[in-house]
Amino acid sequence: MNSIYLFLYKNMFQLVLGIFVISTVSSCRKELPQINQPERYITGNFSEAFEAYWNGMNNNYIFWDIDPTNWDDVYKKYKPLFAQLNINDSTDVRKSYTYFKEMTSKLVDSHYALQINSGYVKDSATYISPSDLRHQKQPGYHGNINPNFFYSTIPPKYLDPGYVKGFFNFADGSQFFAISGKIKNNILYLHFNSFKLNTVFNAATPNNAQKVLKYYFDQLKTTPNLKGLILDVRSNGGGALADLDLLVGSLTDKAYVIGATRAKGGMGRLDYTPWIPASVHPAKDAKTFTAPIVVLADLNSVSMAEMTTMALKALPANNATFVGERTWGGNGPLYGNDDVFNGGQFTTSFLKLVYTSTLMMRYKDGKIYEGIGFPPDIEVKYNKAALDAGTDPQLEKAISLIPQ
Repeated sequence: MNSIYLFLYKNMFQLVLGIFVISTVSSCRKELPQINQPERYITGNFSEAFEAYWNGMNNNYIFWDIDPTNWDDVYKKYKPLFAQLNINDSTDVRKSYTYFKEMTSKLVDSHYALQINSGYVKDSATYISPSDLRHQKQPGYHGNINPNFFYSTIPPKYLDPGYVKGFFNFADGSQFFAISGKIKNNILYLHFNSFKLNTVFNAATPNNAQKVLKYYFDQLKTTPNLKGLILDVRSNGGGALADLDLLVGSLTDKAYVIGATRAKGGMGRLDYTPWIPASVHPAKDAKTFTAPIVVLADLNSVSMAEMTTMALKALPANNATFVGERTWGGNGPLYGNDDVFNGGQFTTSFLKLVYTSTLMMRYKDGKIYEGIGFPPDIEVKYNKAALDAGTDPQLEKAISLIPQ
């Protein structure tokens, strides 16, 4: 996945992901120990900059109990190396970038990103994403499917006449687009490029993307005898957790548990809060959808795209099949860098942002898929030649799984 593309979507994701545990953690926040927050360290030299970062990670990072990195060994190795650097020397600042890249290379948090706050390092090089670098080296790696394939190729080739598509441009420069329609008159299809569903769906000013979502939900409610549903979150970089109840909640009339989350409860690396159930809640007037559901996801499906895939697989009706590729592996929820939680992202005077998950997620099967991704029921690999020819093997497999 392109680093900048992933980073933009990660920034969308941070806004509301505390919903799993925010009420519980807020109620006991006063009892949690206060820590010396990294941004409050004096960092006049590289020794102090390293201390601020190392302690920030030591206290805030949520995955220490499953992470392969020995953080104490990191201190022993890199503390003296940073001490030899001059924070005002451009060559040494660039060398520090290399050290940060080495220190973080095995971190399991697949949302993890680090930005250096220095003019001595070019903007394109200030962003370090360990998971992005690892993914680019794995066999079968590919970039995102071209958005134009979803927007311009799939509709006329696979959808019945009458499909709808539209986009919405946000003030921050990002774009949301969606496509929905029927296949063989009785399979409902939906694709969208990011999880901003609630924002678009409830926008006060009507827009074309809103029309797509309204069409989808109207067809879901009013079309008699739908044979199946295909939800396509391939190459979707995530977004708002609140969309889970809107999208998946429209398919069930009862709340159900998809797993659990926990946060940091103290300064120790392994000081955790108890696991708290994470649930999907039914949307207003929702009915249980019992026909087959196929979710399409790929190795560039991350964050909310992964959690949505997991939530669909956990539906009480047990009627969802996951087709495609193992997902990215970044499903630890995030929240903003304030004092609500005892961990998560932070800054220092030398680091513009240390972007890391606030919570750890455990799926209903008891497994943690952070860093490894969620596996498909039926694997259908990315096929560039087929896509370039206007054919979609993954979508065709999904269609074949829905009996007529």
